[in-house]
Amino acid sequence: MEKENFKKIHIGELVRKKVKEYDIDILRICNFFKCTIDDILQMYDSETLDTGILLRWSKLLKYDFFRFYTQHLILYAPPSSVKEKIKTVKTSFPKFRKNMYTREVIYFILELISSGEKTKNQVVEEYRIPKTTLYKWISKYSNENK
Repeated sequence: MEKENFKKIHIGELVRKKVKEYDIDILRICNFFKCTIDDILQMYDSETLDTGILLRWSKLLKYDFFRFYTQHLILYAPPSSVKEKIKTVKTSFPKFRKNMYTREVIYFILELISSGEKTKNQVVEEYRIPKTTLYKWISKYSNENK
């Protein structure tokens, strides 16, 4: 899949692209979702989808569509204030590491730099990526592209 813009996510369009890529018959999709062709076409046109429906699309197409939102959070979530005291609360929710960068995000960042759209310093400041991590990516992935 080509470089995606993680800032503006139109999940219905992304699902449509994946269905087209796999060339899945729409009647099979209708049977899977137990709905009409119009319902499926409406999902394709929707900018957002219910999480239950998106989970079913992820299973059908064997692709994690939630990852687009995760990458959006990694790149665009506002930084927490250093002065802000976060109260430690015990929770039953799993704790996910925020700094898990996928190759798509790495390539997205490196493309911003190579195209001149952003400088290295802008990337470090705007996306809160540690300088050492960015320079490791540049070193590692620039050799891959050659």
